[in-house]
Amino acid sequence: MSVDNVPTKYARSLLKLITEKGYPIEGILLEAGVDFDPNDEQAANYHDEMSALQYSKLYQLILSLLQDESFGIRLGRGFTPGAFRMMCYAIIHSENLGKALRRASDFFRIFFNAQAELTLEIQGDVAIVGYVEPSKEPDKSVQATDAYGLSMWHRFCGWLTGRTLELQEVQFQAGPPENSQRYEELFGCPVTFNHSQNVMVFDASCLSWSLVHTEQSLKEFLRTAPYQLIVMPSKASDTGLIAQVRALIGHDFSQGFPSFEEITGALNMSAPTLRRRLKREGKTFQQLKDECRRDAAIAYLSRPDLSINAVAVLMGFTDPSAFHRSFKKWTGMPPGEYRSRELFAEPDAEQPSAP
Repeated sequence: MSVDNVPTKYARSLLKLITEKGYPIEGILLEAGVDFDPNDEQAANYHDEMSALQYSKLYQLILSLLQDESFGIRLGRGFTPGAFRMMCYAIIHSENLGKALRRASDFFRIFFNAQAELTLEIQGDVAIVGYVEPSKEPDKSVQATDAYGLSMWHRFCGWLTGRTLELQEVQFQAGPPENSQRYEELFGCPVTFNHSQNVMVFDASCLSWSLVHTEQSLKEFLRTAPYQLIVMPSKASDTGLIAQVRALIGHDFSQGFPSFEEITGALNMSAPTLRRRLKREGKTFQQLKDECRRDAAIAYLSRPDLSINAVAVLMGFTDPSAFHRSFKKWTGMPPGEYRSRELFAEPDAEQPSAP
């Protein structure tokens, strides 16, 4: 099992933010566990991609330095530090996705200028969500950063509801790039160009989907953002109760693990009903817990800067030997052996990458 990767060009965009302000990048790259310079494509150890966890750590360090927490969902020059975090708390108690998006739209319209406005429009049986890119230049082709911003909104909607939002079409203001096929792979739908906005189009019935998160799970999400968004699937696969429970469990276990009672409360469901419905979908709550912990542990082990004992702590284990036993139960091998195999494994040349 491999951790989802992020194109290195996204990291270059982040690093540009701090180099423009005169900050050195060497120490930040080291702390993020990135052992090459993303700006030097000619270096022998350069990689076209980095792990989602490395990118998320780099993001956390850089955006903390700049006091900006939008993790790429920047809607224009009017976006100020901390705005996205406050917007999240403003929408987290919304009844459904539609109300959350309308509240987000109101938030940006009231507190920021028109360049930062998020729009939600319903045309017949489809919903259209997006924003205007204020820096659009004549004859400009779509850049990777344009796709990244809209992709993060797409995945954020999925995180809020615990379900992958299946898109019908994505439209960009700018013209087509050379690798338009990769954009279709990123969004899992047709992508068209030269429109009036950057928008995603989906079935309007999805606006009635309930939000599955609480302020506590939102707090944990913001602590590790944008990791949970990057590793979310872009194509609809598991959109049932299992996906909602997985979303509530999350990936951050350093502050403890959500209890079964907290999960049932967030879903507004009795314990017997949740157990019965999970069984109907072929899972138990314990299985889902183990799968989420396994995936998070594998992600941490992909970072060579973290010792195995440090990974155990991040996973919420006070006894490293208990983590070793649990990891072997989840994967069939101890964490040290797993890390060695992964570090020296050949990368999958067939794995598709984002634009």
